[in-house]
Amino acid sequence: MISFTVMAITFGVVFLAELPDKTALAGLMLGTRYRASYVLAGVAAAFAVHVALAIAAGSVLTLLPHRLVQAVVGVLFLAGALMLLLKKGDDEEEIVKAPADQSFWKVSGAGFMLILVAEFGDLTQIMTANLAARYDNPVSVGVGAVLALWTVAGIGILGGRTLMKYVPLKLITKVAACLMLALAGFSLFEAITG
Repeated sequence: MISFTVMAITFGVVFLAELPDKTALAGLMLGTRYRASYVLAGVAAAFAVHVALAIAAGSVLTLLPHRLVQAVVGVLFLAGALMLLLKKGDDEEEIVKAPADQSFWKVSGAGFMLILVAEFGDLTQIMTANLAARYDNPVSVGVGAVLALWTVAGIGILGGRTLMKYVPLKLITKVAACLMLALAGFSLFEAITG
């Protein structure tokens, strides 16, 4: 059964964690070079693959004892929050080889491959698996996560430069870290209290 609460929580957590990520910047760069709809199609397909993999991993975690899963999820959320808080700002630009052919398949394929490689094992993929294990509702978590990732991709591709003028990247990162700390606290509390 679909839970709009679980979808909303997942959307918020994944959205805030992905917004300051380098793949949003890569999407921005691709969107300035190529037709935005072509780039978005490839990036959206890659994110759908990543969410499916994360949901599968999270569903396997639900087979373990509940207290153990809550403890592991809490520690992983805590690690994710620390990663965001301690992450040094890297001003490196993603280097994407421009396809000579600007057709739909070449451009969307370049976007798909970039995100598929760059996001594998990324924090948001791990968080999606954690949320799937925590809520034991793979459909709601999957829909929330994929919508969040597609939204960030759309923002990056279509309007990333404008957003960054008004919202500092450090603020977005700190809000995402605080949200993950809260989720870590809830998970660890549940693990301890049973």
